[in-house]
Amino acid sequence: MKNNPGILATAALVAAAFSLAAAPASAQDYPTRPVRIITPFPVGSGPEGVVRLLADKLSRAWGKPVTVENRPGGNGFIAIDAFKRGAPDGHDLIQLDNVHLVAYPHLFKKLPYDPVKDFEQIDPLFRTNFFVAVATDSKYKTVGEIVADAKANPGKLNYGSWSIGNPVHLGSALFESTTKTSMAHVIYKETTQLYTGVATQELSFALGTLGSTRALLQAGKLRYLAVAAPQRHPAFPNVPTVGESGGPAGFEVTGWTTIAAPAGLPRAVAGKIRRDVEKALADADFKAKYEAFGYEPFPVAHDQFQQFVQSESTRYAAVIKNAKVSLD
Repeated sequence: MKNNPGILATAALVAAAFSLAAAPASAQDYPTRPVRIITPFPVGSGPEGVVRLLADKLSRAWGKPVTVENRPGGNGFIAIDAFKRGAPDGHDLIQLDNVHLVAYPHLFKKLPYDPVKDFEQIDPLFRTNFFVAVATDSKYKTVGEIVADAKANPGKLNYGSWSIGNPVHLGSALFESTTKTSMAHVIYKETTQLYTGVATQELSFALGTLGSTRALLQAGKLRYLAVAAPQRHPAFPNVPTVGESGGPAGFEVTGWTTIAAPAGLPRAVAGKIRRDVEKALADADFKAKYEAFGYEPFPVAHDQFQQFVQSESTRYAAVIKNAKVSLD
């Protein structure tokens, strides 16, 4: 039976109509239906709290429901899988953190996602610096004393984190390689146990954010030796940088999260989402939320952020190679 040109033409028109119905006619029409933001973080966590506030702001701006779907666990792969199976037209977004984009590509020989090809980076949401935390009654008064003790006693000092490949582990491994020391890495099941281990001196020290250490800090069980940042933290002007405290100059460890859309999203639609996210992040409500969790804004141009991600990936690749760690 021969193909009927009229039938083929009609079928093509129908297919085109369905295609147009599935995507916004223009950036101004976005969103045409409810938007879902998938997060790998559990309910009640700091990063999740930020994205919920963002969802509320965007819902008001767009006049469409914006919901947050928690898919924790599995190194974030559960959330990423749900995102990849979701709507490709920008009605499904995802929150990612730095390990997903700059550490896991070097820790896993085979990832269930491509950090470049699967995501259209919209905007970084926040960043947070890590502090060098010790027990209140620890003998260490400076980072330099930790370095000296570690060099005098190879393998005797220890630090902790909650897994292989997280920012605390890799930041500590970077500290080892930069100071040419060797220390033991102790893994805890959760952050509460980790920082309690610091407070009781099961650990020599640990890197921690204000959000993860605040309770023990306020209880007088922890103190900060230094902040792993180029400048002192405005909330702790009397806490020196690692370099000022006798450690390596310029030593920096940060955590950050970003919001991303599916790769291949039309530039105009991605641009609209980006503008609306940036407008929401500029709201005063975010300042209070950031202060509560020890976060700070990460205002950087889109192209600059892409360059930053690449430079961070290169830096982590070197740390992971030197530490000889793998998750495969």
